[in-house]
Amino acid sequence: MKIIFILDQIQAGLGGKEKGDQPLGGKHIAVGSAKMFDNYLSKVDGQVSATLYCGDDYFAQDPETNALKLTAMVKKLNPDVVICGPCFNYETYGLMAGKVAATIQERLQKPVIAAMSVECAEAIATYKDQVNIVKMPKKGGTGLTESLENMLALCQLKASGADTTAFVAEHCY
Repeated sequence: MKIIFILDQIQAGLGGKEKGDQPLGGKHIAVGSAKMFDNYLSKVDGQVSATLYCGDDYFAQDPETNALKLTAMVKKLNPDVVICGPCFNYETYGLMAGKVAATIQERLQKPVIAAMSVECAEAIATYKDQVNIVKMPKKGGTGLTESLENMLALCQLKASGADTTAFVAEHCY
């Protein structure tokens, strides 16, 4: 299963809030928080084919256009599944992840999930009926390993076309 991650500048390891103006970019490897999944990918026969990123401030300047650009990048790379996150409790990243996930799902009909903590309340309320958003802890919270495994398990279910109803009811908002 080929996976693409879409991260903000913080999770991509490109700087903190002060680097929110980071333009869209990507690498054909796992970078930043996508590397947290290394120990779990073999359980789902997964590999990270690319990591795309965008500063949350840059994204917020034109969310529609930037979501479409990231969607075009995903289309070109043609993964089996896309993970927008993990967002932890970064609210502006949660909004970006929700918007991008919804756009990918609508435009490409590609399996996509987002992942964020309850602190991303606005993003959850806005996008939970459009995309699956896996529950996860805030930065430094407990339960991270389980949420990483849940993200990959949902990706595997979606990529294989399996019924996700029971899994989503238990692990998503």
